[in-house]
Amino acid sequence: MQQISVGIIGYGYWGPNFVRNFSEIDNVDLKYICDLNPANLERHRSRYKSVNFITDYTLMLEDKDLNAIVIATPVDSHYELAKQALKAGKHVLLSKPMCRSSAQCEDLIAIAEEKGLVLMVDHTFVYHGPVRLIKQLIDDGELGTLLYLSSTRINLGLFQNDVNVIWDLGAHDFSLLDHLIGRAPRSIQAIGKSHTETRIEDVAFMTMEFEDDFIAHFHVSWLSPVKIREMLIGGTRKMLAFDDHRPIEKVRIYDKGIELLSKPPETETARYKALVQYRHGEMKAPVYDMTEALKYETLHFVDCIVNKKVPLTDGHSGLRVVRLLELAEESIKRPSLANVKMEK
Repeated sequence: MQQISVGIIGYGYWGPNFVRNFSEIDNVDLKYICDLNPANLERHRSRYKSVNFITDYTLMLEDKDLNAIVIATPVDSHYELAKQALKAGKHVLLSKPMCRSSAQCEDLIAIAEEKGLVLMVDHTFVYHGPVRLIKQLIDDGELGTLLYLSSTRINLGLFQNDVNVIWDLGAHDFSLLDHLIGRAPRSIQAIGKSHTETRIEDVAFMTMEFEDDFIAHFHVSWLSPVKIREMLIGGTRKMLAFDDHRPIEKVRIYDKGIELLSKPPETETARYKALVQYRHGEMKAPVYDMTEALKYETLHFVDCIVNKKVPLTDGHSGLRVVRLLELAEESIKRPSLANVKMEK
């Protein structure tokens, strides 16, 4: 089995999760952990004795034997770090969101494709067992024609000082929309407000319209007294509820819905009563893979490098999510626009 050497930049909030998962992969040599704060490194030096703890990431770029670099830093640093890593011939895994602008994403994609390198984005929830099950159900037609998607991702904090709640929490939901639905909306309408002196939006609501009758709605917040991670997907055959905060039965499929009469009754009274028929069937809670999402993702990254595969959440996936984030932010900043439309 081909050995892959990996270095990780950023050892603050999310970096330790990358370190833990890559250190457990048999054909991975975790060679570097880099962070600007020496105190972050010292706390874990004894746990990973074979790893080089450094504060200068350029040492990774100069190491010709290093295959890949994982970047778990604030989004404003993603572009420059990833660009340097790709130009140095390293495969790259970027934490979400991919970059601060779609133009930056496009540049990284071009460099990676020119050099034949793997460029992957850490859209963790795409690799989550329940989400992989939902994707399979949709692709198999279990829900029928999709009618709507409604998502709530709210909690108290963590307030960020570099991005608003849409770029922080909404990035997760937009990556799920992109993965599950597989097509771009026609327009986005968003409203968001800041309730602190930072003027960074901490609560936001977003609605997306598509070319057909499908509609998607998202509520994200750092200002909720309770933590909620719920998604509802309605289809013509069945409906689905995904509650990621539940310890078990995170995915529930309901044989519920409505049926419209193809030929309404002639009298007005009968038409009112019979035009819509309600269906109340059983609920099922199917089994899904319990593997940690980030473990599945890191294994996928290594597999893409070894076997020259295209990642499920590649640079193009990251670009599509960033475009949605930009449009949602534009809608908030320019409320005079009823809807911000996607460019063809």
